[in-house]
Amino acid sequence: MAEHNLSPEAQGMADALGVDGDHAGASAGMPQLDFSSFDNQIVWLLITLVVIYFVLSRVALPRIGSVLAERAGTITNDIAAAEDLKQQAIDAEAAYEKALVDARAEAGRIVGETKAAIQVDLDKAIAKADAEIAARAAEGEKAIAAIRDSAAESAATVAKDIAKDIVAAVAPGKIDAKSITAAVNAKMKG
Repeated sequence: MAEHNLSPEAQGMADALGVDGDHAGASAGMPQLDFSSFDNQIVWLLITLVVIYFVLSRVALPRIGSVLAERAGTITNDIAAAEDLKQQAIDAEAAYEKALVDARAEAGRIVGETKAAIQVDLDKAIAKADAEIAARAAEGEKAIAAIRDSAAESAATVAKDIAKDIVAAVAPGKIDAKSITAAVNAKMKG
């Protein structure tokens, strides 16, 4: 047997396991590959997996499930709230559109009433202006008639004076004022 340089503790372990010094150095590197303790490793693996399963199934997974359920509830509530807000926005838009239509109708009604009132005032003003124009036209007609009559009288007087002067110049003698007046009036009438 070859002499190995093992520490006293490693030598004590090798003796306790019943391994000689040559195999003790080889098994110290990777005990999970030591097939002599493979059954023991499988048992501890199964025990560890069962413990992990129970810890996960009794403690961790219920907590994770409750967090996921809470998040799903929050998301569902948020989606419902968003739908409610969306419906409120649609209702508000419909109310706005209705108010806008009503306001336009009211504005049209007010414009119509205002136009009617203005038209009534305008008709009154036109009637008043027409009456004033008719009155002034009548006054103008009277003035024109008076001027025409005055002009006719003046023309008759001038015609009579000229006729007297012509008759006196042509036939100096007796001038008959009645016959000159009758002749001038007959010519002026047509």
